[in-house]
Amino acid sequence: MSTDERYCFIGEWYDSQASMTRTYQVLFYPSDNSIEMFDVKTRRTFLKRTKNEAAKLTDFFIGNTINIFSRSIKIVDFGDAFTARCIGRNQERTLAIIKPDAIRNLGDIVSTIYENGFTIARMRMIKLSQNEIMYFYGEHKAKDFFPRLVEFMISGPIVAIELVGSDAINRWRSIIGPTDSQKAKEQGSHLLRARFGTDGTRNALHGSDSATSAQREISFFFGSKYGTNTACYNDTTCCLIKPHAVAEGKAGQIINAILIAGFQISAIGTYSLDKVNAEEFLEVYKGVVHEYPKMVEELMSGACIVLEVRSQNAQAVFRDFCGPADPEIARHIRPRTLRALYGKDKVKNAVHCTDLAEDATLEVEYFFRILDN
Repeated sequence: MSTDERYCFIGEWYDSQASMTRTYQVLFYPSDNSIEMFDVKTRRTFLKRTKNEAAKLTDFFIGNTINIFSRSIKIVDFGDAFTARCIGRNQERTLAIIKPDAIRNLGDIVSTIYENGFTIARMRMIKLSQNEIMYFYGEHKAKDFFPRLVEFMISGPIVAIELVGSDAINRWRSIIGPTDSQKAKEQGSHLLRARFGTDGTRNALHGSDSATSAQREISFFFGSKYGTNTACYNDTTCCLIKPHAVAEGKAGQIINAILIAGFQISAIGTYSLDKVNAEEFLEVYKGVVHEYPKMVEELMSGACIVLEVRSQNAQAVFRDFCGPADPEIARHIRPRTLRALYGKDKVKNAVHCTDLAEDATLEVEYFFRILDN
């Protein structure tokens, strides 16, 4: 990499004061993590080349929202042929589906995704109707296993995940193994279908088989209104896995710990919060907690994963499970709690959980009702 190699992207920012979307040319210099921005419409410099320690080249993929000095910039395209050629080959997309029989293994599967160098661009837990499943699997309509497949896929919630990475389609298919779980077991116990699947229908996972399929399938789950989210809003509480923990690849381990502790995850989704959303969500802490401005900054700094967590007396029990807000205190008095295990400091403390019982439903609704729409 030459010392002044730079990559060019097109980014959009919604200016709420002017009620308009502004478009920028965003230049990223990996040698010193600096960013330069130009307003496309006025052709003027918007940001002189400035270091941004938090920025990483892997964050610059189409569809991702990046926090650049308190502005949430959505990357919508490559800005030149060089960037498209160099970066594009490392940003292939594929669709993964965690099927109803493997939802209980969600944490292990998410960990495997991160361990293999993929980025989770988007993720959502949904329930599909019979008609939606029949449409999605339309190419298999004439096959004798089709009725069994449809019945199985409507038997419970699924998690659709858009994966981004180098050679994503082939690599994901090689990680999950053959369609028939029995054949996967013969090929190697490390394959995900060998670990979590039963047969050719109940085979735990799906992976797109070509670039054309990937495009169609990603559009089906993330570019349309197919599927209904699974949030149930009663006996539940909100858990938000913070951007720093997501970026560190810890989300799978956190999800696993939640499931092992006996909680049910009844809804899940990825969200990129802008300043307005982050301030709105954390408003209860404004003027109360000294770290409030930095908490807002952390929520804006990258994608977060939000869970609806379910159990009896969910809010109080789960808050207890997360531990004290300060991970240092948590490590001394509650060393097995989520914040003790995965937190760094009072702001980057791995997870947000609902503090007040009366806010539990409101926080869950904020993501799965308001932001989802």
